[in-house]
Amino acid sequence: MSRVLDAYDQVPNREPDQDRLDTARLRQPPAFLIIGAQKGGTTSLHHYLSLHGSVSMAMKKEVHFFDYFSFKGIDWYLAHFALRGEAALTGEASPSYLYHPEAPSRVHDALPHVKLIALLRNPIDRAYSHHQMNVRKGIEPLSFEDAIVQEPLRLDEGNPDFAGGNWRHFSYVSRGLYAEQLDRWLRVFPREQLLILKSEEFAHEPAQGFQRVLQFLELPAATLPTYPTRKSGAYPTMRSETRMRLGAHFKPYNRRLYDLIDWDLGWDRK
Repeated sequence: MSRVLDAYDQVPNREPDQDRLDTARLRQPPAFLIIGAQKGGTTSLHHYLSLHGSVSMAMKKEVHFFDYFSFKGIDWYLAHFALRGEAALTGEASPSYLYHPEAPSRVHDALPHVKLIALLRNPIDRAYSHHQMNVRKGIEPLSFEDAIVQEPLRLDEGNPDFAGGNWRHFSYVSRGLYAEQLDRWLRVFPREQLLILKSEEFAHEPAQGFQRVLQFLELPAATLPTYPTRKSGAYPTMRSETRMRLGAHFKPYNRRLYDLIDWDLGWDRK
């Protein structure tokens, strides 16, 4: 039996103060959202954008309004951003938005013209990194191999609205089914409002990836002194037989993704 966690377990939730709440309607809604994927480089991109002189990021990374905290209301959300006129653009990064089934419609209802950025990482590596993060946090008692076998049962036991802890923490394989997730977003947003970056390329050439993001957001080009990788940790190598098994599992889903975005990301050639 898996450990069932509270819906908001470990979600950063530093609340905006009363002044921010009182001035919520004077604040600048986000012009862009980094929607995921989790463990795909979103923290690094968030950091780079926070250093750009024309950008003001939300008062905390991962506001989680459009997945976990929509019940708090739009004023609560707007209170996380700069006042109008304080920055050319505002934005936020909540990497679980990509995965949450209700997030696309919620975002479109509130911000129909917002620009979306998705970083997609090889789903095998993403799943393993997700598992190792949970092990470090003390959330995951199972080995990676046992966790992916138990994943369907764990998710069946979780809250079906995706707010439950099982869906948040133990969705190692299901979060890598990018085609069905992006399809939900592209049903409500035009393709030109979505920028897709390959996480491996972004990690290898962060300056180049950063310039692509700035161009997409129509911001002045900028070069940072360094491009440190944020929230990167070392962990044991995955078992080769596990990688082969997951490769076979993900192959048809990756093909659907490549067809959807008209871009072969090359993950199946490794």
